[in-house]
Amino acid sequence: MTAPVALLSIGTADAPHDMPQPTVAEVARSLFQHRFPQFDRMAKVFDTAGIQHRQSVMPIDWYITPRKWPERTEAYVSGAVDLFSRAAENALANAGLTGPEVDIIVTVSSTGIATPSLEARAMARLGFRSDAARIPVFGLGCAGGVTGLAIASRMARATPGAVVLLVAVEVCTLSFRMEDLTKADIVATALFGDGAAACVLRCGAGAGEDGFAHVEATAEHTWPDTLDIMGWRVEPDGLGVIFARAIPPFAREHLRPAMDKMLGSNGQRIEDVDRFICHPGGMKVIDAMEASLSMDQGALDHERAVLADHGNMSAPTVLYVLDRARRAGLPPRSVVTALGPGFTASTVTLSNAA
Repeated sequence: MTAPVALLSIGTADAPHDMPQPTVAEVARSLFQHRFPQFDRMAKVFDTAGIQHRQSVMPIDWYITPRKWPERTEAYVSGAVDLFSRAAENALANAGLTGPEVDIIVTVSSTGIATPSLEARAMARLGFRSDAARIPVFGLGCAGGVTGLAIASRMARATPGAVVLLVAVEVCTLSFRMEDLTKADIVATALFGDGAAACVLRCGAGAGEDGFAHVEATAEHTWPDTLDIMGWRVEPDGLGVIFARAIPPFAREHLRPAMDKMLGSNGQRIEDVDRFICHPGGMKVIDAMEASLSMDQGALDHERAVLADHGNMSAPTVLYVLDRARRAGLPPRSVVTALGPGFTASTVTLSNAA
């Protein structure tokens, strides 16, 4: 019998600067109202997004001045390395481990470019060994937390006894811009925050007894002809967000058949799932996922709470939700899921180790 892949711990790290939603809305209005004719009609998104606070790596005044690639990259590297380090330190401490005990590091980030990658820049602070395997992953966007967890679990299963550290870190606020505004830019200004989350996994070597959950299965589904739904556009002043098609109606219509297929590939059905743990991309996305997966309205309570407290941090957000669900008590079987560029749905099925 194959030893289980155990999820030993989770750690999170908030960005240092709090951004109350009313403050962001006020600043956005002062900057955009006279430059973007549709702003007044779209401004309601600040009220309907379900967000009370978000966090950012830079103070809000920093975003008011136009910034080019070098400044945005400098902010990304410094902010992301700090978030990476603090989330990893928290996850390792929660697992009773230290940096030198980590064998494999999976780093997920899509909101900036760093070469050497983030885990290399954090090696001295965390004490990673010189022979630790490094796996940086770019381009997963909002699906990165779940797909990264799937990658980490496969690495753990392939290397029994190895300590695998997953860190998802995003600095989404660096997409805030004042030049060449689009509707997607306004929505991003109302939704995005910064943060990081880390998980520690291990297969065998007592992991079955130590973990709070076991990874049962993983799956992905990418819809054809959907590259335009979500992504980045590369521009002279940084990465600009792409929301070319409305995500909530797409999720409402297409998520259920994809979930049936993903779970079916592992011999499971939606009826076998006690709790879906979802990436809260926005309030309308949460509503659409509840409807598509036949959940009671309001069932995704942890998702709404994370969205209210942190906004959409892209990849780490679903791991924040998983952390809340863990502390509340996981049911016998849960499915962690997220939607991201591709357009892709990703799932990790967990069983309660208790």
